Amino acid sequence: MTSTRIRALAALLCVAAVTLPAAPSPAEPAAVAAGPASVTLEGRGYGHGRGMSQYGAQGAAAEHDRTYPQILRFYYPGTEQGSAGGRIRVLLTADTTADVVVGARRGLTVRSVGSGKAVPLERDGAKRWRITPIDGGANSRVSVLLRRWQVVRDLPGAAEFDAGGRPLQLFTPDDSVRYRGVLRSAISGADRDTVNILPLDAYLRGVVPREVPAEWHPEAVRAQAVAARTYAAHERRFTDRGYFDVWDTTQSQVYGGRSAEHPASNAAVRATSGVVLTYDGAPAFTQFSSSNGGWTVAGPVPYQVAKQDPWDPVNPWRETVTDNEIEAAFPAVGDFQRLVVRQRDGHGAWNGRVLRIRVVGSRDVRTVDGDDFRSLLGLRSTWFRQV
Repeated sequence: MTSTRIRALAALLCVAAVTLPAAPSPAEPAAVAAGPASVTLEGRGYGHGRGMSQYGAQGAAAEHDRTYPQILRFYYPGTEQGSAGGRIRVLLTADTTADVVVGARRGLTVRSVGSGKAVPLERDGAKRWRITPIDGGANSRVSVLLRRWQVVRDLPGAAEFDAGGRPLQLFTPDDSVRYRGVLRSAISGADRDTVNILPLDAYLRGVVPREVPAEWHPEAVRAQAVAARTYAAHERRFTDRGYFDVWDTTQSQVYGGRSAEHPASNAAVRATSGVVLTYDGAPAFTQFSSSNGGWTVAGPVPYQVAKQDPWDPVNPWRETVTDNEIEAAFPAVGDFQRLVVRQRDGHGAWNGRVLRIRVVGSRDVRTVDGDDFRSLLGLRSTWFRQV
């Protein structure tokens, strides 16, 4: 889900926080002279600030001796412990072709998703195997790479590779990555997408070390494992995306497959195996972000509340944005003149995060919410002011 890139934070060592509504403050006056070549913003946090702060969890564990249940109770108040298992379907966005290409290995099989019958794939000298859509994407063709590609058989409907629990090596246009579970050539309208289907805890092994450093304090990594497992279980239950449950990017939470696993984060997944947080008996919406800057942000569910966070290290940042960048993000305004913050959330320094901001130009004025402004200009959070 998550979250904002934690490793960008670790590299910069200068990030901060995010928080949301309570008692919105009045507008503040325009702070920029007409027509500046750039504006400099200072801010706090990295990410949306809802739910758990990853840096806050690390601070709680490493500096305040908090356990992962204590950390989770603070960031998701009112939730209870539950359990979840089963399988999860992950859309692999790096595979941008309609084919699914895997490395040859012992025990490899292919099957039609419709028939369920597994066909062993054994060929002397085989280097790779491929599923290609045929008949307008309605059916599948299986080929083997020897000296060149050779057609082996056609299968009805979608098809998938499996190696009986052993990792599969997926070849994408730019890389190759190993994955646990099944690799499916899934029908997506008139196209095909590659989907990894595997047990929930096996999926977590490829998520946790991509969301936080695996060698952080074990209790912080365990908290991340539970938050990530719960988030995935929530998406699987409440979001109908048809042929997949979650993306492998920050649109859901970052997943790197078997290739991303680390012994320390695998231990955290095992130590919390199956544990999720629930609210009203269902998996909670356990969003998380890198740093909330000292205040959590209220969200759309009762357990996402705005409150001061004593564990988050604030993570200050400073960014200079040029007039050209602002004009590219808001072309309708013409020549950029100034920014005017219209509303803040009322929490913490500078009266909190920006909720509404006005971009004034020579031709027009655009008023947008803080999240859109942040996204369009690539800022680390909505908690900022002009300096």
